[in-house]
Amino acid sequence: MQIIQSIPKTWRKLVESNWSDAEISVWEYKITSILKEGNFTPDTRNLFKAFELIDFNDVKVVILGQDPYPTAGCANGLAFSTEDFVQPFPKSLLNIFKELKRSIPEYDFPLTGNLNAWAKQGVLLMNTCLSTKKGIANAHQNRGWEELTSLFLSELFEKKKNLVGMFWGNQAKKYIESIDIKDHLILTSSHPSPLSVYLGFNGCNHFQLCNEYMLKNHKKTIDWQT
Repeated sequence: MQIIQSIPKTWRKLVESNWSDAEISVWEYKITSILKEGNFTPDTRNLFKAFELIDFNDVKVVILGQDPYPTAGCANGLAFSTEDFVQPFPKSLLNIFKELKRSIPEYDFPLTGNLNAWAKQGVLLMNTCLSTKKGIANAHQNRGWEELTSLFLSELFEKKKNLVGMFWGNQAKKYIESIDIKDHLILTSSHPSPLSVYLGFNGCNHFQLCNEYMLKNHKKTIDWQT
């Protein structure tokens, strides 16, 4: 199974220009080993969905997540996003919507937790691990995915200007050390999960700050209404 060929073209080029054939083979072996174990989420067709919906050159905002929701049928391949039919919303996503409503009064709570509309506007919703076992959070940590997503993250902040990076929680914040933060807006807070939302995510105003930065740098703002 050639995993590398499943990565959308502009993102695959980053891998091919930074890794040797041998390094790609080793990485593919690691990921194939994970997938052969089965019982993972999201399903195979959605593993690279975050990169299918947005070209590398079109990224304006990066929201970094940890790994997909472990509940079967919930994750759709974008960080914090769900399939259309998932109800109730995962609590972290609900807290994101609550913060949007607090900071942008005209925002209305959506009917779906599917955030594809954000991605199509230039928001990369990337998990550092692109899969996990059903029912077990963080099951695929340190087994190869981070090598790929760390590369994408560093390439984005090195090769582009005036990105907005939203890093929520300690797991996400540690990646700031490995990227070039000059010429970008870096926003940090606690994670929106119920355990830490009150430690800084509530009231962080990241979505409004993002759009203000977009305007300042002559970019089209993000319509956060899904």
